[in-house]
Amino acid sequence: MPIVPLLNTQGATVGEFELPDELFAAEINVPAMHLVVRSIRANKRQGTKSALTRTEVRGGGRKIYRQKGTGNARHHGNRAPQFRHGGVVFAPKPRDFVVAVPRKIRRLALRSALTSKYEAKEIIVLDNLSITEPKTRRVAEILKNLGSPRKALLVTDTPDSLLLRASRNIENVTLSHIGSLNVYDILAHDQFIITQDAVKRAEEVFAS
Repeated sequence: MPIVPLLNTQGATVGEFELPDELFAAEINVPAMHLVVRSIRANKRQGTKSALTRTEVRGGGRKIYRQKGTGNARHHGNRAPQFRHGGVVFAPKPRDFVVAVPRKIRRLALRSALTSKYEAKEIIVLDNLSITEPKTRRVAEILKNLGSPRKALLVTDTPDSLLLRASRNIENVTLSHIGSLNVYDILAHDQFIITQDAVKRAEEVFAS
């Protein structure tokens, strides 16, 4: 099993922690990660953009000039796409951008992302991550003690409202839990900070 130092919120090493092979020593599958990231980003799109085609714009019912004798191109109305106020050729319409990915591929991509973080030495395991009051200063101190770079992903085993309120004002810091953990968040941050309880919970949920 991969072994990493176990740190506390002061940044001191309090022991060692064994990471499960199924999640942190898997074979990295880049195409699977690419597909899942593309799916996550596509699923966030609202799909509400819309424009009018030449049949939907108002006006243009009268022929703008006679068919022959003007030396100009033949036109019927002034709402064709080449005219100002004309319709759009291939007008965008409301649509669903969802990209469906099989569950096995999603799990494969997640294991690949976690393994890549371990191999890049961008993972920190904490013995505990909890605060008694929602103070941004407290979370900032913890990140400073850990020597974390600007973009950090904090992962807990369960949702923590105090941590969420304390960390949401820190730029490029994202709080997640095992139930909402995804490949895009893992790869988009420079440091992956997770509690030991969250690792155990992740093994129960994702290792199979």
